[in-house]
Amino acid sequence: MNFIVRKFTDSDYDAVLEVWKQTDMGGAHRGDNLRVINDTLKNGGVLFVLTEEKNGNLVGTSWITNDSRRLYLHHFGILPEYQGKGLSNLLMEKSMQYAKETKLQIKLEVHKQNSVARKLYEKYGFKYLGDYDVFIVRDI
Repeated sequence: MNFIVRKFTDSDYDAVLEVWKQTDMGGAHRGDNLRVINDTLKNGGVLFVLTEEKNGNLVGTSWITNDSRRLYLHHFGILPEYQGKGLSNLLMEKSMQYAKETKLQIKLEVHKQNSVARKLYEKYGFKYLGDYDVFIVRDI
């Protein structure tokens, strides 16, 4: 099977939500709706989708937002049945290429126990920043 990485279009939204649901990364309940996605794209971000070339099935995502100071990598994931096949490298290569083009730092958060993801991120040059806690207010 051949795969391609391309930019998100609105028609991808339902398939993107399915990837996020199956990988426990996000969804409308966390504020990840179509309006928010498009707002981040207008502000210099990008949402890459990994699809099967033959049938167009969307199997992975890499959402990068931009605050004009640095980039933030969110919702990097691949459907469980496609994991372990090296596809994360295709998606990460495209994501890192985008970061290099913007000439901004790129930052991410990863669960401490997710050793597979941590290994991938370290392979691409991400460094652990130290032991600090992350706080959020979702419902304002």
